[in-house]
Amino acid sequence: MSDEQRSPESPEPGGAASGDGASGGPERHGPERDGPEPEPIRFFGTTWLHHDGGYGLRRAGVAVGSLALAAAGAVVLRFAFQGLEIADVGPFVGILVVAGFAICSALAFRRTWDGFVRRPDPAAESAVDRSAQSLMFIGFIGSLLAYFCRSLVEAPGEKLHRAEYTAARARHERRRGARTGNPTARKSRPKKRR
Repeated sequence: MSDEQRSPESPEPGGAASGDGASGGPERHGPERDGPEPEPIRFFGTTWLHHDGGYGLRRAGVAVGSLALAAAGAVVLRFAFQGLEIADVGPFVGILVVAGFAICSALAFRRTWDGFVRRPDPAAESAVDRSAQSLMFIGFIGSLLAYFCRSLVEAPGEKLHRAEYTAARARHERRRGARTGNPTARKSRPKKRR
């Protein structure tokens, strides 16, 4: 579709309408209009970039929500453990269940925390991802606690996304400055009339 046929109400994917402040996207102004766009973070969109659009409230909401969900999950697990006690399965099975949930929660916490700090290796991720899904499901309390702890400091994953975005902007500026004849880098000169 050519530019003449495209209506102003139907923006391109990733355009200004899809990145408005109401949906958590970036406000497009200044030097960030061209080049790489910040990657949205779950529950935060792109408000992490300038800490605007209710960023503080979102962090508080994620912290309170994840802690409340972890507490509710612990209550559900307590009911399950009481069911095992009523069934009188013995102390060995009770110890196995508690140890299993504790280990899975610790592994889920670590896996979620690592996801906030660095990108997983895509080659190793495909095989490990299927086997780790059950661990993450069983250890959901650990994953929720990782969200709680990280949201006390920053938006979960903000440091990783900020480093990647800063590196992408720097690469873009280097490429843009290195190109010769770049029309956006040149200042427009008024044409002389004869």
